[in-house]
Amino acid sequence: MQWAEIFNEYNVVILILLFFRFAALFIATPIFSHQRIPMNIKAGLAFLLAILFFPIAPDITFELTTPNLIIAILSEFLFGILIGTVLLLAYHAITFAGGQISFMMGFSMASAIDPQTGVSMPIISQFLSLIALMVLFELDLHHWMLMYMDKSLAQIPLGGFYFTPSYGEYIMKAGGNMFVVGFMIAFPITALSWLMDIIFGMLMKTMPQFNLLVIGFPIKIMVGFTVIIAILASIMYILGQQMAKAYDALQMFF
Repeated sequence: MQWAEIFNEYNVVILILLFFRFAALFIATPIFSHQRIPMNIKAGLAFLLAILFFPIAPDITFELTTPNLIIAILSEFLFGILIGTVLLLAYHAITFAGGQISFMMGFSMASAIDPQTGVSMPIISQFLSLIALMVLFELDLHHWMLMYMDKSLAQIPLGGFYFTPSYGEYIMKAGGNMFVVGFMIAFPITALSWLMDIIFGMLMKTMPQFNLLVIGFPIKIMVGFTVIIAILASIMYILGQQMAKAYDALQMFF
């Protein structure tokens, strides 16, 4: 009798909605969405978290009908996707900056499959992305997200999340901010690259025997790596600030 009371239709629906809230988190959020984590592991972890958070989950407030259940599942999935989108826009400022740096260093054609996203990107972007991933672990982003999900259960009822135009406006602004921060991170190398192009142009005018391909490009690459090493700590500090701002912005969903 006790087991029948536990596995009644209301509790099953609560468990299903919790699973979709955490599953969406594993699809879109940095660290959790890493492509190297198999999908069955992500699904298992989402189900485990749903079981762990089940005792503190609020009761459902809608009538148990098929249309209402479908809407509630889509609502939970949308909530997790929006959380991941806000965090990814802050995170991908690093990869965007890496693409700009790769272009200025002449590495735009040198790309590889990024193990985190599963797409091809310049090697500088991949290098910065992997270091940024370690920084996110250092910042305990995975713990932040679990605490946020715990708070969300008290603020947002299961199946009760709705998209509003203000969320779309913030995502548009966050997308623009991603480009601004990316350009800001890449600016030191971009500025030095432009300066070296001017110097090389002047040398080629005064010394026609100066071979840009043989001498100029290796110098640009050497200077680029030197500057990356010099400003790497600052880049990761900026990443930490952007992720903290993005996490604070998640409070708008409450």
